[in-house]
Amino acid sequence: MIGARRVPVVVAAVVLALVAACGVPGEDRPRAVTPPPGPFPPTATAAPTTAETGAVTEVLYFSREDRLVPVIRRIDEVPTVDVQMRDLLAGPTHTERDDGLTNALTGALSNAEVELVDGQARVTVTPTVADTGRTDEMLAYGQIVCTLTARADVDAVIFLRDGAPLSVPRGDHSLSSDPLTAADYAVLITLR
Repeated sequence: MIGARRVPVVVAAVVLALVAACGVPGEDRPRAVTPPPGPFPPTATAAPTTAETGAVTEVLYFSREDRLVPVIRRIDEVPTVDVQMRDLLAGPTHTERDDGLTNALTGALSNAEVELVDGQARVTVTPTVADTGRTDEMLAYGQIVCTLTARADVDAVIFLRDGAPLSVPRGDHSLSSDPLTAADYAVLITLR
């Protein structure tokens, strides 16, 4: 009977040894690990290149999968609203495109000019002449509104065509000719 009592003890010792052998060995201090390849969303971006190491930030909104995504670029000086609009119209960089970002402005607008008056960005737009088949006007206008209202000197954005207020789609699919803010597109915004 003594042998029968030893079997459970031996089995328990073997199981404990196997469980201990399956674990990750302990380490004295934390270390960085590389996530395994697979269908996991990226949680960080690559280190900035020399072109992205300026003293100030410029926030631009681009689109990915029917969502608005903020992009932070490092530049040498605070851009004017004109420069920031030009950067937005130019679209994502090669690296940003590799990250899946696109520019909805390409199919929706052929030109956009901005004037800042008492904290309100007045954007005069020229819709594209040709039918591009794109149906993402809401994202296009959202990109402009979110980009410009990310600035400290812009409280709201109003759109004009031929000097008259233009009704544009908001994030909830309604049309508005009132001054717009990023809150009007909050349902579309996602972080990287």
